[in-house]
Amino acid sequence: MNIPFAKPNLDKKDIYEIVKTLKSPILTHGPNSNDFENFFIKKFKYKYAHTVSNCTAALHMSYMAIKLGKGDEIIVPNQTHVSTVHAAEILGAKPIFVDCELSTGNINLKEIKKKITKKTKAITVVHYLGKPVNIEQIANFCKKNKIYLIEDCALSLGAKFKDGFVGSFGDFACFSFYPAKHITTADGGMLVCKKEKDFKKVKLLKGFGVDKNFNERKIPGNYDVKSLGLNYRLDEIRCALGISQLKKLDNFIKLRKQNYSFLKKMLSDVENISILDLESRVNFKSSYYCFSIILKNKIKKHRFKIIKEIKSKGIGTSIHYPRPVSDYTYYKNKYGLKSKMFPNASIMSYRSINLPVGPHLKKKDLYYIVKTIKKIFRKY
Repeated sequence: MNIPFAKPNLDKKDIYEIVKTLKSPILTHGPNSNDFENFFIKKFKYKYAHTVSNCTAALHMSYMAIKLGKGDEIIVPNQTHVSTVHAAEILGAKPIFVDCELSTGNINLKEIKKKITKKTKAITVVHYLGKPVNIEQIANFCKKNKIYLIEDCALSLGAKFKDGFVGSFGDFACFSFYPAKHITTADGGMLVCKKEKDFKKVKLLKGFGVDKNFNERKIPGNYDVKSLGLNYRLDEIRCALGISQLKKLDNFIKLRKQNYSFLKKMLSDVENISILDLESRVNFKSSYYCFSIILKNKIKKHRFKIIKEIKSKGIGTSIHYPRPVSDYTYYKNKYGLKSKMFPNASIMSYRSINLPVGPHLKKKDLYYIVKTIKKIFRKY
């Protein structure tokens, strides 16, 4: 048996769109990027969107657009992928780490309030494993205190808080289309902006600071450079795949929900673990990124052994994430923070094992996962 943790769900339509683009004369600076952006805006009711090379690029440009830099502080969750923090650190800003809620893995608003100073310029929230943060409360807090809000939606495409999709609440929102995500463009991302002025800033930033895109130039090859910029664009091939994939997102999430619910029902009686609740509730619609089990204190020391046993049975797993960001060597050496300062993030990071729920799973795969997990955990 071979059941990967994640597998890109590509069909003949996806491949057709890729090949069609490859046969066209335009592989970058073409219409697919605009079409993908417009489809994204229409589907999720966003105001402005830019295709970008990856989610880290989206984060980096969000931070650049608000002129985050030396002397500024930015509130970040300690329970996140390191890119959420790297993108700010590289600009010279100081990340202020905040612990998560044990029940959701999401950043804790009460803890955020304790960390606010006069230097706080922005707050970045991560909708952990597809379950939204209580984003309305944080958005209101940011508005009241004149603090920028960035949503890291890398794991939560299609999730909703009340009537709004995640990404609708912040000044910026960043999405990932990495192969393990809800949809894929092989690699790539989307940056959503709430204000037109920020949209225009990002347009310059993602394309070298050039004032006119390739298809906007009246005289070919003639342009001006209005600002510093980078090369964070997404090519036509990946945009074509993104459009095709996005059409199937609702069904992908439906299948993820079914698979998550099945595993939760069948594994709820396994001893020495707890299951992270990613289910939808009133006001919270999850996008069910994966199925996360948390080892109880009694068996936490056996985590890597258990992961190896699961792997030996042909089942892929993942960890989100192997350490709180402040425990990685770079950040630990620079800021000297201790794990005990972030007890909930430490539990999530050091005790979690995440199982697949993606649409690549068949019913026989789910039954095999249940049977295998129950058998392995009987030993503990």
